[in-house]
Amino acid sequence: MSPVRAVLFDRDGTLVHDVPYNADPDRVRPVAGAREALDALRARGIRTGIVTNQSGIARRLLTETDVRRVNARVEELLGPFDVWAVCPHGPDDGCPCRKPRPGMVLDAAARLGADPAHCVVVGDIGSDVEAARRAGAHAVLVPTPVTRPEETAAAPHVARSLPAAVRLILDGPPWEAPGGAPAPGPDAGAAHERVAAGHAGRVRTGPEAEPPRTGRYL
Repeated sequence: MSPVRAVLFDRDGTLVHDVPYNADPDRVRPVAGAREALDALRARGIRTGIVTNQSGIARRLLTETDVRRVNARVEELLGPFDVWAVCPHGPDDGCPCRKPRPGMVLDAAARLGADPAHCVVVGDIGSDVEAARRAGAHAVLVPTPVTRPEETAAAPHVARSLPAAVRLILDGPPWEAPGGAPAPGPDAGAAHERVAAGHAGRVRTGPEAEPPRTGRYL
């Protein structure tokens, strides 16, 4: 089994309770056990990051200042993350970063110096799982009320809660691909280089540069 170097989390609905297009830091509420789960990863030397669609910016429902304030609150409550990546684009913008495209996963892995095959994406909907697959990373789905049954059925690994997902990762999940690594994602070659070079500039980074993602209205 290849070692897990980094765990990349979706934000709203996965790490914190989903508040549609949240612009108010006071409304940030971590899901049960989130801080403890993250600290368990950090204690094992596993890097942590957030990769999230934030179409509220493109829809003009949020400003980037709103997002910076909310993300600062997330870090205040959950501790520092090693990498942040956010897509501020809308569904019809055709960007390479919006999940289920793999751009943010590839960008975050590159900035951490990690092979995507040694990364795990944890999220609550199918686009999180698909972004991981296309990047050549592992994925664990943590279903919520917005998760569709077919997404749960199709996910390679499912955990009932965020702490359970982290336990699965730390205990050594039975990754199904030979040699313990996922099959290389269809976009993990040329797309990796493209994101790391030109398109990475389109992905906002750092808690001061982020915005929020939310259920089915992303």
